[in-house]
Amino acid sequence: MADMTPIFRRQASRAPQDRLVTLIRKPGCHLCDDAQSVVERVCGELGVPWEPKDITEDPQLHDQYWEQIPVVLIDGEQHTFWRVNEERLRKALA
Repeated sequence: MADMTPIFRRQASRAPQDRLVTLIRKPGCHLCDDAQSVVERVCGELGVPWEPKDITEDPQLHDQYWEQIPVVLIDGEQHTFWRVNEERLRKALA
């Protein structure tokens, strides 16, 4: 029988180590540096893996997110852009 639990509930119930945070950024961006500090701190404390992606090295990311960087994705879904709120990120991952 198929799992009928809505996707958002299944994702929210996933263990932190089974999540993935992606930070889409570019070199020389002070907002990106600030966002990375928050992502590193929250993910480190919660045990959530994260990865940086350089928007200047990926044409698809560039076209999709250029005007919003830094962008934070959680499990491939956009969570936020420009400024990363530590409390909101922590709540989304906990």
